[in-house]
Amino acid sequence: MLDREGFRPNVGIILLNAQNEVWWGKRVKEHSWQFPQGGIKHGETPEQAMFRELEEEIGLKAEHVKIIGRTRDWLRYEVPDHFIKREIRGHYRGQKQIWFLLRMVGRDCDVNLRLTSHPEFDAWRWHDYWVPLDVVIEFKRDVYQQALKELSRFLARPQTTHRRPDGQGQTKNGQPPSDHPGNAQQADPCGSATPPTNK
Repeated sequence: MLDREGFRPNVGIILLNAQNEVWWGKRVKEHSWQFPQGGIKHGETPEQAMFRELEEEIGLKAEHVKIIGRTRDWLRYEVPDHFIKREIRGHYRGQKQIWFLLRMVGRDCDVNLRLTSHPEFDAWRWHDYWVPLDVVIEFKRDVYQQALKELSRFLARPQTTHRRPDGQGQTKNGQPPSDHPGNAQQADPCGSATPPTNK
């Protein structure tokens, strides 16, 4: 479902823990990391789509989270042609997204990456609020920056790191952030976390 300008309606999800760290997922069999996101189906509201995607992608239900805020308007990014299927080139331009900021009220072990037969992620971790701006795929970077910056006004308290909205800076111990898969968790429902294997 595309709008007149060729953008697909979509939702993005920024999930916080009690320390205002964000949930960051590693895509299946890839070395790229991102926030949960997904398309809005016909007849769905953005909030309904957000809860559906939250459960499908990371196994959390409405009772596991609290909505803190959302972006006021659509945020758009264009997808480079080489990422677009040939049959929809010229019609599809990219995504327009409403971003939600959620607070985790459940437990880490409530996360289940294997709820569906086609999982999006195979590992996850908690990140400093601004860190994803450094490692997100380039064509999504501006939207991530806009969403994080706009939604940061809802944070309950200052962050413990010294990182600016442009993604510059260091973590509180003076070291750059690490996105090595060995620092991530693989989620079995309320089981013990084990580090992912590199393939």
